[in-house]
Amino acid sequence: MVLYATMEPCYTVFHKETETFSNIWTNYSEDYETFCSRYKKDIERYGNVKQFIGKPNIPENSFTVSMIPWTTFDAFNLNTPNFKYLVPIFTIGKFVEYNRCFYLPLAVQVHHAVCDGFHVCRFINDIQSLINTI
Repeated sequence: MVLYATMEPCYTVFHKETETFSNIWTNYSEDYETFCSRYKKDIERYGNVKQFIGKPNIPENSFTVSMIPWTTFDAFNLNTPNFKYLVPIFTIGKFVEYNRCFYLPLAVQVHHAVCDGFHVCRFINDIQSLINTI
């Protein structure tokens, strides 16, 4: 078993001119402003790198955040044969406004060998609680 004190988000950057993506990751910080500053620096430095791994040396303690900002969705599933990737994958879509409320689709794909629905629900409820404080 491996347990990390922190996890680093790994996400894609879209290149409009080639319609391709590059992977970038950012060091996590509990302080939101610090994390945002790190994110902005990574985008400035690696955002225009036109290869699959935009920022090298993706850490072992990273997790995937996939973004589909062009559309909203009710469900999303990645079909991967022989799926052995044990870290959760988070997919976020385009937000919509309805009755003066904002809705942001979030799909969480987990490997059942390491996570149950109970834990996913706890995580989603925690996110909702944090959002409700904004």
